[in-house]
Amino acid sequence: MDIQKFIEEVKSMTVLELNDFVKALEEEFGVSAAAPVAVAGAAAPAAAAEEEKTEFNLVLKDFGANKIGVIKVIRELTGLGLADAKKMVESLGTVKENMPKADAEAAVAKLKEAGAVAEMQ
Repeated sequence: MDIQKFIEEVKSMTVLELNDFVKALEEEFGVSAAAPVAVAGAAAPAAAAEEEKTEFNLVLKDFGANKIGVIKVIRELTGLGLADAKKMVESLGTVKENMPKADAEAAVAKLKEAGAVAEMQ
């Protein structure tokens, strides 16, 4: 069988002929042309739900003008001593990892209230 010749034959078919051809193939081989689309469509919402983040890292971007207030909030959030909290604030970066969403949002709000720039990642 010449594949290119077969493709030319398919190109020359009318829509009704193509429809009949697809139905005949489905019956002959026991498959459905619509099944892969339905399976992919059903799997997409489940995959999107699985990808939703539930844990976040709290990241300090800038301590702002109220460094002492930010150090106090960092001590409250982490339980660190004064010297360690000061080092953390001055170095910026990740403050706490794998926090539940509600806790991370509350921590970001506290840090912003103290004058810092913080975010959840």
